[in-house]
Amino acid sequence: MALAYQIPSFLQRLYRGVMWRGDKTRKVVYLTFDDGPIPEVTPKLLDILKREGIHATFLMVGENAAKHPELLQRVLSEGHRVGNHTYNHLKGYRYSVEEYMSNVAKADSVLHGTRLFRPPYGRMTPKQKKALLAAGYKIVLWDVLTHDYNACYSAERMVEIVKKHVRKGSIINFHDSIKSNERMLETVPQVIAYLRNEGYTFETL
Repeated sequence: MALAYQIPSFLQRLYRGVMWRGDKTRKVVYLTFDDGPIPEVTPKLLDILKREGIHATFLMVGENAAKHPELLQRVLSEGHRVGNHTYNHLKGYRYSVEEYMSNVAKADSVLHGTRLFRPPYGRMTPKQKKALLAAGYKIVLWDVLTHDYNACYSAERMVEIVKKHVRKGSIINFHDSIKSNERMLETVPQVIAYLRNEGYTFETL
């Protein structure tokens, strides 16, 4: 699933109850950042967002937030939305429902009980999805995947991905991680400039 820039609608139907796009009636987009917070990356990203006057959504790994509570607090104090990305960035298919939900709950204890959730790698078992929805989580995936974690993708290529696939309500997936660091930080301002020029506004999930 993570290999596509935009997940085909027939695959989206396999994940019923999951949010792939936001408001489809307006030219609004949602910038999302997975895997942080990381001191080498997240502050630089926050500086960009603050300069641009944009609020984004951070799907945080609980372990990282526990290690860097000052970054979690900065994200919240600057008006961004925080979501749960499990405590240890779990690959869902390797864990039982009980193990998975326990890890999600552990992340929640750090992230102040957020009910927004994104499964790492965009993957979870049907039983895990059912348990998450039953527990009141809003599961959000993405509409546009930038591949910023892939060293083969230049900033120019990622901007072109956004240009080609963005539409009303698009949820755009980035990562504030060591692996994505330079490519993401170079790409985000260009994506913001392009989207603004096209008349899009930015909101949190």
